[in-house]
Amino acid sequence: MGLLSGITARFSPRARLTRALELIEAGQSARGFPLLASAAEAGLAEAQFRVGRAYIEGGTVPFSPAEAVRWLERAAEQGYVDAQTLLATLCVRGLAPGAATAAAADLFQAAPAAQAPDFAKGLLWARRSAEAGSADGQALLAYILTSGPDEMQNLEEAADWYRKSAAANCPQGRLGLALAILRGGQTPETLAAAAVELRGAAEAGLPTAHYLLGVMSERGSGVDQDLAGAAERYRLAAEKGLRSAQARWGLALLEGRGVPRDVLDGESWLRRAALQGDAEAAAIVGDLYARGGDLPPNYAEAALWFRRAAEAGHSTAARALGLMSLTGAGMVRDPDEAARWFRLAAESGDAHAHADLASLVQQGAGTAEDSVRTRAWFEQAAAGGDLVAAYNFGVCLAEGVGIARDDRAAAQWMRRAADGIVNAQYWYGRMLLEGRGVEPDAEEGRRWMQKAADVGMVEAEVALAELLLNGRGGARDHPGALALFEKAAGRGHVGAVFAIGAMLGGGHDVPMDRVQAQIWFRRAAERGHGHAQMMLGRYLARGLAGERQPEEARVWLQRALAQGLGEVEADLAALPPAERVVQGAGEAALDAPVGAAR
Repeated sequence: MGLLSGITARFSPRARLTRALELIEAGQSARGFPLLASAAEAGLAEAQFRVGRAYIEGGTVPFSPAEAVRWLERAAEQGYVDAQTLLATLCVRGLAPGAATAAAADLFQAAPAAQAPDFAKGLLWARRSAEAGSADGQALLAYILTSGPDEMQNLEEAADWYRKSAAANCPQGRLGLALAILRGGQTPETLAAAAVELRGAAEAGLPTAHYLLGVMSERGSGVDQDLAGAAERYRLAAEKGLRSAQARWGLALLEGRGVPRDVLDGESWLRRAALQGDAEAAAIVGDLYARGGDLPPNYAEAALWFRRAAEAGHSTAARALGLMSLTGAGMVRDPDEAARWFRLAAESGDAHAHADLASLVQQGAGTAEDSVRTRAWFEQAAAGGDLVAAYNFGVCLAEGVGIARDDRAAAQWMRRAADGIVNAQYWYGRMLLEGRGVEPDAEEGRRWMQKAADVGMVEAEVALAELLLNGRGGARDHPGALALFEKAAGRGHVGAVFAIGAMLGGGHDVPMDRVQAQIWFRRAAERGHGHAQMMLGRYLARGLAGERQPEEARVWLQRALAQGLGEVEADLAALPPAERVVQGAGEAALDAPVGAAR
């Protein structure tokens, strides 16, 4: 039989094609391809199609899109439907490598193109294929009518072609029909109908269908909520290389949603998605390394992933890079670089980055354009009723950021923002107390400071405590002031720590306790508070809370002097050169200025 077919193949193009297919099927492509090419040269459409496909698949012959198109066009012109479908696919794909091997299966997945897609030519061949009854061609035509250039789009016609393709049980047609149904509105009925088509496409192995069914199962949209089923759908699509599914599968593993929690495997899948360009996945990986926990913190690694996400347009990752540049975590500390990332995040709509950039600008970082830009952002948003922006715009006006300083206008915006923003309540209270941009009104200023303190703003608690001490804007209340200082000290306010020592040291309407006063002064002194260092030195020099300790007193007084507190020179001069201690200058010199709490 082999000998007979070999002899016949010398005379008949059809016989040469048959013999070529026998050899290729037997794994002898190198012997079969010359016969296939000969049949194609003789004008046999099927042979031309197979030669064209061989140049796209590579292997037997070198990959060559140009040769593929040349042979496919010959077959397509003769009405060979599979050639028309494949040719249309290559046109839509920009003749990308590998397009032929899964022409229909890859229809809804992004793939890099070798050149710009030729939708006009693709539409021509897809329409011929579709009208000839090819279900794949019908799905492809519908895709072009849905996703091609605006002038080609016709969603109604596309839906019709998807229905025809789906009726022939074409997986791509069923997937396309599901998407067309969902575009028409997401009601319980449409979601259920779309789910039916997606199941059919998923059964054929289409990763996009698995992914969409996973999303619907996770949300309980159109199908019963099933986290385990959703996770399995994501896994199936992820293993086929679908980027969005890799991100969802990684997140499911990371959070233990419908699957046992596995941080390492979850991070691995998120990395895969990130390396394919998924910005959200890259940001999550960055956050994993920045926060630590199951994985050890690694700020340098976090910065790499945040950068990948930020360069893909992820605003939160850009802001994270700005904060890392500002603090020097995982990279060199660089306020100007921080400003650049805050700028990118702000331009992408991150309101927090607006404030971060404005704060940097106030500290002298960033550019002059940043000053103007941040002020413009805040002004525009404030005019639209955004209270956070109103506060920030008020700060710009008060500090002259990107605009001439205008205390009166700043006070007006602060008053507007104070109806909902704690920081604005504090600022407006200060402006009333100082008479900055408004008529001085200590009573009203104290009322606003009280509002900010009541919701836990530390600076407002300290400011209100000082008002209670001196009775400005209302009655004196030293026990109330002490309680506020203690509350602020508990959250790390070093000025409040010092103030507690000053109040307990005497001269206030609270019980004097110099042992406790010295303890509080030491706490503040060790954190670098100059007045606390001075008072601790005085207490130790005079033994006001116990035994005298002149040598340690000298250390703290010298530290206070280094911070510019010249009044300690007399205290240092009074210290004996050895252990003999001379009586101090009297109790009056021990009064600590509580206002130094700031």
